[in-house]
Amino acid sequence: MLQETPDAMPIHVSVENQLPEDLYRAMELFVSEHPQWDQYRLEQVAIAGFLFQQGCDERLVAQHYLKGLFHHQPDPCRMVIDR
Repeated sequence: MLQETPDAMPIHVSVENQLPEDLYRAMELFVSEHPQWDQYRLEQVAIAGFLFQQGCDERLVAQHYLKGLFHHQPDPCRMVIDR
């Protein structure tokens, strides 16, 4: 089971999303000014943070939120924002 194996790779699901252009540009600017962040980390933290703040009591959601804010190891499969 994944939860019992700390070294196991987490399962990822690909999501396509349409953003207003001004929100996309703000995200692009933030990522360019903060090299420790990428668009995927930003989106994951935003989603987990929203769920956490709305009262989601799933322990793993809180872990994703906190891990994304305070500890991040680059994903070797990371793609950069199209510029």
